[in-house]
Order: sequence, then C-alpha cells, then structure tokens
Amino acid sequence: MAPILPYPALYATHGGVWIASADGEVRGIGRREAVVRAAETPMIVLNAEVTANRLGHGEFSGLDLLELFAFVHPARFAVPTPAGIARVLGLEAPRNDAQAAAFLIVAARALLNRMAASQEWAERDGAWNVAQSLGRLRWPWAHAVGHLLREPARSERTLFARLPEWDEAPARPQPRNVMLGEIETTDRLTTIVGSNAEPREGQKHYAVASARAFDPRLAEGRPNLVLAEAGTGIGKTLGYLAPASLWAEQAQGNVWISTYTKALQRQLDQETRRIYPDPAIRREKVVVRKGRENYLCLLNLEDALQGGFQNRAAILAQLIGRWAAYSRDGDMVGGDLPGWLPTLFRRAGSTALTDRRGECVYAGCPHYRKCFIERAARASEGADIVIANHALVMILAQRRADEGHPLSRIIFDEGHHLFDAADSTFAAALTGQETIELRRWIIGPEAKSRGRRRGLSARLSDVASYDEEGALAIEAASMAATLLPGDGWLGRLAEGLPLGPIEKMLAAARATVYARASAQDAGYGLETDVGEPDPALIDAAHPAIEALEALMRPMARLRQRLVAVMEDGPDWLDGQARARIEGAISGLTHRAQLIGVWVSMLARLGGPGDPDFVDWLAVDRREGREYDIGLHRHWLDPAVPLADTVLKPAHGVLVTSATLRDGEDWSIAEARSGATALGYRPRHIAVPSPFDYASSAEVLIVTDFKRGDIAQLGQAYSRLIAAAGGGTLGLFTAISRLKAVHARIADRLARDGLPLYTQHVDPIDTGTLVDIFRDEPKASLLGTDALRDGVDVPGDSLRLVVMEGVPWPRPTVLHAARRAAGGGSLYDDAIVRARLRQAFGRLIRSAGDKGHFVLLGAATPSRLLNAFPEGVLVRRVTLDEAVARIGGTEIAQDHGFLPTDVSGIT
Repeated sequence: MAPILPYPALYATHGGVWIASADGEVRGIGRREAVVRAAETPMIVLNAEVTANRLGHGEFSGLDLLELFAFVHPARFAVPTPAGIARVLGLEAPRNDAQAAAFLIVAARALLNRMAASQEWAERDGAWNVAQSLGRLRWPWAHAVGHLLREPARSERTLFARLPEWDEAPARPQPRNVMLGEIETTDRLTTIVGSNAEPREGQKHYAVASARAFDPRLAEGRPNLVLAEAGTGIGKTLGYLAPASLWAEQAQGNVWISTYTKALQRQLDQETRRIYPDPAIRREKVVVRKGRENYLCLLNLEDALQGGFQNRAAILAQLIGRWAAYSRDGDMVGGDLPGWLPTLFRRAGSTALTDRRGECVYAGCPHYRKCFIERAARASEGADIVIANHALVMILAQRRADEGHPLSRIIFDEGHHLFDAADSTFAAALTGQETIELRRWIIGPEAKSRGRRRGLSARLSDVASYDEEGALAIEAASMAATLLPGDGWLGRLAEGLPLGPIEKMLAAARATVYARASAQDAGYGLETDVGEPDPALIDAAHPAIEALEALMRPMARLRQRLVAVMEDGPDWLDGQARARIEGAISGLTHRAQLIGVWVSMLARLGGPGDPDFVDWLAVDRREGREYDIGLHRHWLDPAVPLADTVLKPAHGVLVTSATLRDGEDWSIAEARSGATALGYRPRHIAVPSPFDYASSAEVLIVTDFKRGDIAQLGQAYSRLIAAAGGGTLGLFTAISRLKAVHARIADRLARDGLPLYTQHVDPIDTGTLVDIFRDEPKASLLGTDALRDGVDVPGDSLRLVVMEGVPWPRPTVLHAARRAAGGGSLYDDAIVRARLRQAFGRLIRSAGDKGHFVLLGAATPSRLLNAFPEGVLVRRVTLDEAVARIGGTEIAQDHGFLPTDVSGIT
C-alpha cells in the first residue's frame, strides 16, 4: 500500500476555492490566501495551469494529479475533472466542489496504490528508468513515486530499444473491378450495425446509394461521384463504412476516408471496431494517417531526453517518452496522447517534439526504421481503410497522381468543408515566415539558431563528395538563399532597416497595407488588395523576382544531379542513402514549384490580374503584435484545382455531410465539391433526418438585443444559461467578445453551480474542453467558429445553443472577390444559412434530445430562416420571453412551418 500522503489538496473553480488537509478536513478559503498557502506548502491540484487561471495567478506549482495519472497510465484516456478521474479509477465521484478537494488526495493515493500492486499495473515496464530521470529533474511527485518503485532485477530496455521496426512491403497491385450488389451491401450493413439494432430504412437507402461510388470507372477523368446528404440520426458513418469495407475486401484495394475535424477521425476509428473486432486484425486493416507535424519525432525526443530540454519542458519530455512506449501510433494531436498533457506545461516544448517542417533527415535518422511517421505511411499502403483529413488527402492525391498511383476510392465526410479545405491547400503565400523557412531548409542553422535542422550541404555531403556538379549546385543554392530573409527580419522591417531584396519587398508591402487598410487600431490583421500598387512596391518587386529566379536555377541543377546519381548507382548508394536522396529530390521539386508561384505573384503587381486568382497584401497581427507580412494568393474558385488534382485521377468519390445543399438546391453542393468542374452531373442522394424536430426543438430570435453592447451581451448569455440550468453551447464570431463575456459571467454562474468553460480563455485544448462539457450536464461551453461544427454531444449535456448574432462572412478581400463572382448578397445568404444549419445541428444529436436554439439578432432576415428543419417553430421574442420559454418544460409545436427537404437518387 502507498504511504499516507502528507500533502494538502487545493481545488479552485470560478465559484470558490477549497483546501483539504492531509487527513481530509475541508474548508473554503479566499484566492489570496490560496496563493500564499500554495507558495508555502506543496499541494495536490488538478491541472495546475487551470488552477492558476482560476486564482488569477500567473505561476503556480504543485503536485499535479494529471501528471501523476500520465505517469501511471500513459496512453489512457481520462476526462481531466474529478468525475472523469473517479470513473477511470473506479472511485466514487465527489458530489460538489468542496468534496473535490478531499477527493484529489483519495485519487492520488489510488494511483500510487496501483503502482504498489505490481500484478495489477499493466504499464510498469519502463517506469523505473523514467522515475529516476524525473527524480533528477525534481519532479514534485518523484519522492512519492520513488518510495514505491523497486529497481528491476534486469535492466529495463530504453524506449528506442522497445519500439518495433517497420518492414518494407511490395507495392500493392491495382484493385480489382467489382460491382457491389444491393443485397450484399445491406447484409454488410446489418452485420456491422448488429442484429439487435433498430432497423433504419434511411440508413440502408444511404448505404446502397453510396456503394455506387465504388463502381468501375467508365472513362478516364470521369470518376463515379456521389453527393450524399444524410440528416442527423441516419447513421451515415456506418452507412458508408459498409460498402467501403466490402469493396476493400473484394477488390483488394484501400479506401481513404477523409474528415475535416479530429473529433470525427476519432469517432471513425472507434466505429471500425464493429467491422474488425479483433485488435490485431484491426491494426492491419485500419490506419489513421495524419500530416507529419502531428506525430512524435523520435530524434527530437532523444535530443530532449539527453539534455536538449530544461526545467518543466524536460519533465514533459520524460512523460512523453513514457507515453511513446505505449502509444498505438505516436499521434500527439488527437491520438492517444491526452490532449490535456501538453497544456499542463504551457505547451513548453511539445511542438518541438513533433516533426517540424524541413527538419526530417529521413533515412539519415538512427530511428528511421522505428519512426511513427514512416510506419503510418507504410501501413496505410496495405490497409483496407485509411482515415485521414481533407488537406492531407488533397496533397497525397496530387502527389500520387503525379507518380502514376492515384488514390482510387475516396470518401469525403464533413463534405461541406471541402471547399474551405481546398481553399487552404491550394493557396500560396509569399511572406517573411515562408521565405525564412525556405532559407533554413537550404542553408541550415545559422548563428545562434538551435535545433537539429541541417542544410542541403549537410544532408547531401555524400553526394557532394561524389558528384562535383552537385557540390557546386549545393554551394550556389546556399549562396542564393542568403538573399532570403534571415533571423530578426521583423524587427528590421519595423525599424525601417530591411536587408536584401525580399525584405525590402516585404517592407514596401507593409507600408502599402498600413497606408490603405482600415481599422489599424483594432489589434488584428490588416489587408488590402493589390490593385493600383504603390510605385515603391512595384520597384521592390523586380529585384525580389531576380533573387528568387537566381535561387531556382541552382535548385533545378541540383535536382538533375541527384537524379543522375540515382541512375548511376554508386557503391555507397545503399537503401538509406537512396531514401535520403529521394527525399531531397521531392523537397526540391515542391519548393521549386512554390518559388515559381511566388515569382508569378510578384510579376502580377502593377499588371493585369489573373481572373482565376485573388491576390492581396496582409500584415498578420495577434493582439496588435505583428508576426508575419506578405503577399497572398488564393484561387477564386478552389473547386477547380480540387477537381483537377483530386477528383479526376480517382475512380470513385463520395462527398457526404448532413448539410450539403442549400434548401433543396444541389447547385451549391455541386459547385463547392468540384463536381461542376468535371463537366457532368454527379449522382445525388438526400436522406432526411428521422428526428421529429418540430416536437424536440425551438428557434428563438431575440429582438431586443442591441448589437455591440458587451454588457447586454453578457447579461443575455448569463440569463439564458441560468434558465437552461447549464448545458449551453455559446458561439461567438470574435475572440474579443468571447473573452469579455466570459469575464463578466463565469464567477456568477459558477457560484450558482453552473460551471463555465471557455475556448481561448481556459488553458485547455479544444478537444478536452468538449470532453469536459460532454461529461458535465450542468456545464456550459463558450467558443468560436471551431465549435460550430464537429461537436457531437448527444443527451442532456447540450440543451441550448446560443449564437451572438447572424454569422455573416467576414468582409475580407478574398470574400469580396468571391461575393462579386457568386451573386452578391445571394452568396452571403447561402453561407449564413449553411452556418446556421451547422450550428443548429449541434442541438439534436439523438432521438431523445430536446432543446432551444437562440439567435441574438433583432434584424435577422426572414429569408435566412429556411436554414432550420421543417416544422421547427421560429419565434421572434424579447430576451425575457426567451428566458421564460427556456426555463419551461415544453417545446412549442407548429408543423409545416418550413418546406421539407426530401429527395431521392437523381
């Protein structure tokens, strides 16, 4: 058994602060006393960063229960609340905040007891070594942990010795041509849903229609494209997993399922257990694939463990190393690493442990054969189901098409975000941050810069010693890269002392933006279109073009020499060297294309514009502080490159969502999915939600609210949340208003037993905030647009959605161009209706859900109200009336208010 802990515990909320003595006596104290006591005596806390935030204190150190949990149970999920920890540990949850303080002591003792019971502790292996390292780092829990761990009789293997190696596998043959029948598709659906599940005809209809995306393609460049709208409650995830898994099995090919949010990726990963219940088989059949920046880099971790990190960051590295030994795939963002763990350390060092852009040395890394990133990439080639995100799928689709191995079958879930994802993926930016990144990739570390980053000369030293022309090309590229911005470029521009042609161009761009942009004192980013540019900017663009072209030439020459070395096949060109050179060739190709786009952007200044693109100048700022400057280019219609690079090379694509159409109109769905650019009409299916929205939901438009009045906005949110008894999701379009409302209402609500969590205020990642909100029926969550979609909180935890106003698009340069091309106000209306549908979709997630949707917008146009489902009563009411209705128990009914949205296959 663990020894009696001599430490008191401190628990702080917006409603008060409680301290529990080591023997369990609890009393409430003030915030000032809590800060003083914590400075004098080590205390057990639950999330030190959140505790400091609640106390209004910048620094707070203590024995964080979450850190102990991460040590004892790495890679195990727990909601970071007293109730969440109690559930995982099998303890009785505290009934109120006062009891929570004493519970922290009980939970800490339970965790230590698990360590003492070696037979019951599944994660014992490796704990001794990590505990010794944490002791040297003076980890607050080291003393308590050290008393319980005994030195193993045999030395523990290090993390790097324990991780398995991946093996090379032959290329997968082309999938067979198969046609899925209706009966076998519905049989597969029945199998994975379960024989005891309630039959849903809509789900069967959806699955059969979705199967047509897997038919053999009839002509090159004409994929079998299916646009499928499935209302909430249809079960579309299992609806498309049925034909996808069946086709993968029969055709011996893989299906890429792409999402926009990490929450849906996690849900999909869990749902595949229905298809492959055996964990060993599932590991082979299902792979979650993300961008490189999501995964733990073993070489970065090794550097951190060997002294590269100091103080709290070093403790984080040790806990991450312990997690890595038990992780399924090394995914640090949305995987099995608790999202709250990096936030305990103010993210000190967490991003430095991932694969930062341009840093990977590929086969030159000693951990290459154990690399999580490389393992995921190879596993995805042999998997039946690959779960990824829109941006990665678009990038890989383009790359694979160029290599002659296109992604054959793709499912885009959350398809209403496909346009936005394509907009980001196919955009370009010539900015200070982008150019300095290119400089570092070519030259490597300079002056006092830290990290493992190595330039071309270091990465390709064997090529340089073998091929003289290649060596000269490396030297020329490194010399040309010195004309790119270097460290301190932002400071030099602010002082009016730019160095080199690119910095001078950026300085001219900055001056133009400040001269022409409005709202310069708002603290946020500034922008202006490139029409009629300042002569100084045009003059600065020409030397910048010359500098970029001077860099492109040696890069192209180096790429040619690398290809020649690969063809020569010298004796030293083993598998690792070949992989390293292939990586360099790929990097040079991508960056040469990027520089070509930059040159095109600069050449456009002062000349006729390209009607396919929208260019603008921007100074990016955060709370009034500049962090980037440059020239941006987006496609006017990003569905065009989406169709060319992703859809046309594929054989079948399913684009699905609960909100694809605008009313019953498919034209917007076709345009934003890339279907219009294909030149033929895709297959459509729309399956309405089975939920009775008319009897379960009500929309209230508050008419006596004055927009812009923060005091009134705070009062409205406070009264509405109180009337609902919590369970509220509050959506804002501006972070400043979000923070202002939180500051006004958090303490008041908490004192009434209604905890409030707020994105951008609480030092907790968004995914964990949603987990906490889902777990506490009386809690409420405030956030921005990121919470308008991808939040799935069925049941009593979400009873009210409040929007601070009509979610009009932000009037940017890009939006103005698309609005002009897309029908003016009609374009805006379609966007707003889509946002309203998505926000309303958070409210009713299961058949038994009931709730209200409140829009604080007195001047909400009636033409937008058909965004809500048929039959839902929309009332224009005062705030007092809204509070009264929400505080009641009945949902008003008025059938036939809006036209239904039902259509079949076309």
